[in-house]
Amino acid sequence: MKNLRDRIRVERQISSLKYSLSVDALQLSDEYQNRIEVLKKLGYVDRTGMVTFKGRVACEIHHQELLITELILSKKLHERSPAEVAAMLSATTCQYKGGDGPKFEKDSVFEQLREDVQSTNRMIESVASSLRVRIADVGDELRYDLMEVVYHWAGGMPFSEIMTLTDAQEGLIVRCIQRLGEVCKDVRNAARIVGDPALHEKMEQVSAAIKRDIVFAASLYTSM
Repeated sequence: MKNLRDRIRVERQISSLKYSLSVDALQLSDEYQNRIEVLKKLGYVDRTGMVTFKGRVACEIHHQELLITELILSKKLHERSPAEVAAMLSATTCQYKGGDGPKFEKDSVFEQLREDVQSTNRMIESVASSLRVRIADVGDELRYDLMEVVYHWAGGMPFSEIMTLTDAQEGLIVRCIQRLGEVCKDVRNAARIVGDPALHEKMEQVSAAIKRDIVFAASLYTSM
């Protein structure tokens, strides 16, 4: 019975990783095999199709699985302060796009954080492209427009002041930070799988920094 449960659990993990490559149904066997090859090349499954340690880490992430797993395992989150981690991960939860996107000063911390995310995403897309696979518009879903807002919110700035930093509507800011809270929980769980107490503690600090005041108060935003 235990072996059956283990097999079911492994099959679910594999299904989760396959789904992370696309929100669309896989229609062609060649395409399906190419997507498996992407996971193999990135190290999420082994040559026999079994989930690897890296794959188990990815199974703890429920949004932008490949990108966030790569950020974790490449130690890019370790090098940053809690406010910087919050700002970096906000690129995966922001739904606001203002014009052509934010223009950060060269070598500013925000430009560095954006490059951390973009370079990681380019690596994933390069592997996928080499195998003729397009990963469900991951790069198109990334938004950096609230990175500075989230950074200052995590640093303790009042909500009324961060509203002066952007043209985004209040509700979009709130939802971005609320979704970020869920991502922080996922990364915390992944840190436990990795056996990384330092990252686990850092994500606790990030969560504590963003979960305050109006953003996590019961309101109309939580039901939208």
